[in-house]
Amino acid sequence: MERHEADMRRALELAERGWGRVSPNPLVGAVVRSSAGDMVGEGWHEGPGTPHAEAVALAQAGADARGATVVSTLEPCNRFGRTPPCTTALIDAGVARVIVGATDPDLGDGTPGIAELRGAGVEVVTGVLGAECRELNEAFERHVLTGRPFVILKSASSLDGKTAAADGSSRWITSDEARADVQRLRAWSDAVVVGSGTVIADDPSLSVRDRRYADARPPRRVVVDSTGRIGARARVFDGPAPTLVATTDRTPHDRLSAWEEAGAEVVILDRDDAGRVSIPGLLDALGKRDVQGMLVEGGARLAWALVDGGLVDRFVLYLAPKVIGGEHAPGMVAGAGFIPVDAAIRLAFERVERIGPDLKVVARVHGHR
Repeated sequence: MERHEADMRRALELAERGWGRVSPNPLVGAVVRSSAGDMVGEGWHEGPGTPHAEAVALAQAGADARGATVVSTLEPCNRFGRTPPCTTALIDAGVARVIVGATDPDLGDGTPGIAELRGAGVEVVTGVLGAECRELNEAFERHVLTGRPFVILKSASSLDGKTAAADGSSRWITSDEARADVQRLRAWSDAVVVGSGTVIADDPSLSVRDRRYADARPPRRVVVDSTGRIGARARVFDGPAPTLVATTDRTPHDRLSAWEEAGAEVVILDRDDAGRVSIPGLLDALGKRDVQGMLVEGGARLAWALVDGGLVDRFVLYLAPKVIGGEHAPGMVAGAGFIPVDAAIRLAFERVERIGPDLKVVARVHGHR
């Protein structure tokens, strides 16, 4: 079992090479260990239409695949898509054993890959580093099962929880290292979402600037603007990344036209009780556009709508060793808040790490997978 876990960790490392490149497909890595115990093949999925990880690893192993053990982060597929079934490749190669990290949630109407392999006489072991393998594709799984994206709410603040000073200035609260780490989160995302107030205050481009992801597909930039506050010259409309503006019928037609002329897709959604964009409606609309991972970067009212609706799966907070203070300085979440304190949503810390001089705190909403 120790060797299986070591091989699965290598497969996880390989799978992450597809970060920002494979959506709407899952991240998958695979290795092949021969019957003599030698590592003879490695592979990872590079993107839609390219060979799957198992097929790449088998091709590298060649004849040594016969009688070998294949370790894959995800259950091998058993259906024809853009590429043939991985189960067929494994059976034809004569492998003796397949070690699976996580089962495939996207079975459609077909036979599970594990059942197909076992039916052909291949030994299958499941659940090796299962939690890590499942987390790797949690956005893929959420989208398959619900049609909605997995939502990460990210914030950068001072130690006293301020995301800006009372005058609205916020550049820069956190360090260069923390902002570089955010680039990896953006590369993971299918969509980066902000409210109109963030665009007006900061005029962000919401682009991925890290050269490691230069060949990755850029995430869709999404602005939630219920009444047409932002102009069409904002930086969020510049560059090759697609932009979507989610709004309501309260926005004037000339503003809608200006956004479209700037190259944006404009989606008119239902209003909530406050007259703003329905956030559940936004998630449904993004899910229909194959958005699996959604990173929310601001602002405070948008954050509250998501938190109040129970729609956030994970919080990623960057805390700078600074105290800003100020009665009117904004925090991460606005809105009415939870009253009394017992009504607050409960989180489970996943990890805390140093990023340069700052702290990165990652927490999952209690009870969410």
